Amino acid sequence: MTSVAMRPAPVLAPVRVVDVDLARPGEFRLPAGPLLAEPQGRVRALVRLHGHPLGMVSAADLSGADGLWRAVAHAAEEELAARAARHRAADRAAAPDAGTDGWPCRQRHATQRPPAISVIVATHDRPKQLRRCLHSLLRQDYPEFEIIVVDNAPADGAAEALVRGVFLEQVRYVDEPVAGLARAHNRGLARASGSLVAFTDDDTLVDPGWLSALAGTFEDDSRIGCVTGLIVPAELETPAQIALERQGGFAKGYEPRVWSSADPPPDPLFPFTAGHFGSGANMAFRTDVLRSMGGFDPATGVGTPARGGDDLLAFFEVLTAGHALAYQPGAVVWHRHHRTQAALEAQVFGYGAGFAAYLTGAVLRNPRSLPALLHRIPGGIRHAVTRTRERSADPEAAWSGRLALLEARGMAYGPCGYLRGRLAPPGVAIDVARAHRSLRRGAAPQTRPDRSATQRPL
Repeated sequence: MTSVAMRPAPVLAPVRVVDVDLARPGEFRLPAGPLLAEPQGRVRALVRLHGHPLGMVSAADLSGADGLWRAVAHAAEEELAARAARHRAADRAAAPDAGTDGWPCRQRHATQRPPAISVIVATHDRPKQLRRCLHSLLRQDYPEFEIIVVDNAPADGAAEALVRGVFLEQVRYVDEPVAGLARAHNRGLARASGSLVAFTDDDTLVDPGWLSALAGTFEDDSRIGCVTGLIVPAELETPAQIALERQGGFAKGYEPRVWSSADPPPDPLFPFTAGHFGSGANMAFRTDVLRSMGGFDPATGVGTPARGGDDLLAFFEVLTAGHALAYQPGAVVWHRHHRTQAALEAQVFGYGAGFAAYLTGAVLRNPRSLPALLHRIPGGIRHAVTRTRERSADPEAAWSGRLALLEARGMAYGPCGYLRGRLAPPGVAIDVARAHRSLRRGAAPQTRPDRSATQRPL
C-alpha cells in the first residue's frame, strides 16, 4: 500500500488517544485497555520506554499501523530523546538489582509482604463512567488491595445496583448522603483497612501498574506521607476536552520529584503552591498519616460551596506536619475530561475557587501559617508575572481570556465559598479515626479477586 502521510496532529484537533511503548514496536493500546487493531490517522500518544512514561506526542499517518508507528517514533525521537536517554541510563544502572519485570528486587523481595492498599472511589450519579473505572481497577497487577465505592448524595440507586450486581464481592459499597467530595473521601477513609489509601475519581481509567508504582514510591522513603501520580487524557474528542488539554490539563510532568519542608525548593510560594504537587484524581497517603490529620476538610471539595481545594489542603497539611510528598509519573491515571464548554467553564471557575478556598482553609486551620504566606506573596506575584509573560508568547499554552477571567473570578469567590462551607449545616460529622476503630473487624484487604465468574465486559 502506498503510504499517505499526514502532518502531525496539532493539539487542538480531535485525535484518538493511544498508549505506546518504544520497547514494543508496532504495538498501540487504548488508555488502560486492550491492544488497538489496525490503528491509523491522527493520534495523541503517551510514549513510554519499558513502562516508564516519557511524554505525549502527536502524530498522523493514513497508511496503517506501520506508518503510524514510524510517525510516532519519529515524533518521540524529536521531542523526547533526552528523557529516553535518561531512562535508558537509569535502567542500566538498576540492572544488577532488577527483577524480571524491571523493578528493583527490593520491591519484589519474596519475603517482603507488600503493603495492603485501600482504593476509594467517590461517585455521584455517573454509573456508566464508574463501571469503566471499576473494571480498570480490577485489572491491577498489585497483589493485595480492596476497592471502596462511596456514593455521594445519589439521586437514585444506580451506583448501588451496579456495585452490588456487576461487582458483587469485588467492590464494597458505602453511602454518604451529604454532598461533598471531602466528606465522601472521609467516609471511605473510615472504612479503609489498608496501610495505604489511594484515591481516584469515577471518570478515570487506571493503569494496571498504578498501585504498584504508588506502593513502590512509599517503600523507597519512609518520610513520604503522600504520593501523587501522572494524569493524562483518556480522550480528546470535543473542543472542551482539547481546550483543557491545551492549557496543560492535569499533567505535572514526567520526572519524579519529592518535596519536603526540611529541604524546600526555590519556588517563592512553597509550600502554598499545592497545585504543583498533584491532583485528587491520582493521590495516595499513608493511612495513619491521613487519619492523624483528621482526613479531608469537609468544608472543601466538589459538591460544597468551596467548589474544590480538598486535595490541595491535604497536600499542604502533609508537608506542614513534617512529612515528604512525592510525585511519581509511573503511577498513571487516564482522565475523561468534561465534554462540553459549559462544564469546562464551571471546572475552570472551580479551580480558582478551590485554590483560594484551600489557602483560606490553610490559614484558618493553622493561623501560624499566615505570616509565612504574607511573606511569600511579593515573590509569588513577581514569579506569576514572569510566567505570564513567558506563556503569552506561546499561543499553544496561553489561557484564553475568558478562561483566565473565570479562574480569577473563582479565586475572588473562593474564601467566601470556604466560609460558607464552614457555616453550612454539617449533617453527621465524621471522626475518621473513631469511625474506623468502631468499624474495624480485623480483616485484611482482599487479595486480587477472582474475576472469571463475575466480571462483565465493558
